[in-house]
Amino acid sequence: MCGRYTLFTPAADLEARFDADFAGVEPSYNCAPGQDLPVIADEDPSAATRMEWGLTPSWADESFDLINARAETVREKRSFADAFERWRCLVPADGFYEWVEEDGRSGGKTPYRVAFEDDRPFAMAGLYERWEPPEPETTQTGLGAFGGGAEEGGDSDDGGGPVETFTIVTTEPNDLVANLHHRMAVILDPDEEETWLRGAPDEAAALLDPRPADEMTAHPVSTRVNSPGVDAPELIEPVG
Repeated sequence: MCGRYTLFTPAADLEARFDADFAGVEPSYNCAPGQDLPVIADEDPSAATRMEWGLTPSWADESFDLINARAETVREKRSFADAFERWRCLVPADGFYEWVEEDGRSGGKTPYRVAFEDDRPFAMAGLYERWEPPEPETTQTGLGAFGGGAEEGGDSDDGGGPVETFTIVTTEPNDLVANLHHRMAVILDPDEEETWLRGAPDEAAALLDPRPADEMTAHPVSTRVNSPGVDAPELIEPVG
């Protein structure tokens, strides 16, 4: 799976790499599910859009928070089929983390960071949806039943409107990642990105293979990355 990644490449370099506006995007050394993160959507690839990591289908009655979609079944699963047909996106990153249970080590798994040797940014294949949270049912009692409610004016919270969410497509691991996990994110070549965004479904499906391990590297990092609330440059430094 892909459950955590990095995106600390300067905005100017991201703009040059993806030919898109990344204004306001701050470096992150610990992108985690539930966070609003920059993606490039097929609707407007000229600018990065912030969406919440953890897809919820538009038809859902409650939040699903699906952070990954398997390439082998993405066109069959109801949760992803519509998005695959119509709402594909690029998820910019410059590395991702995997956790490994190593012999002789006590105290949990060892996190590894996987990236290109030069830390260059890349695009992971993503899908997105717009989900309208259901309005909460309210039952007024007491004084609230006769007037304004909790605050003057009686305005109710409508949930903030539609929520844009995304997921990352995963596939079989390459030779490097296979030593760490049985899945990895689909990493697109630069010349495949336009096809992923705008191509026909069959063309997009042909891109869902593992990125070769050439030019990629992996090293153990601090277990501080285990906490989504920790975000610092030291997280990517090799340890041990």
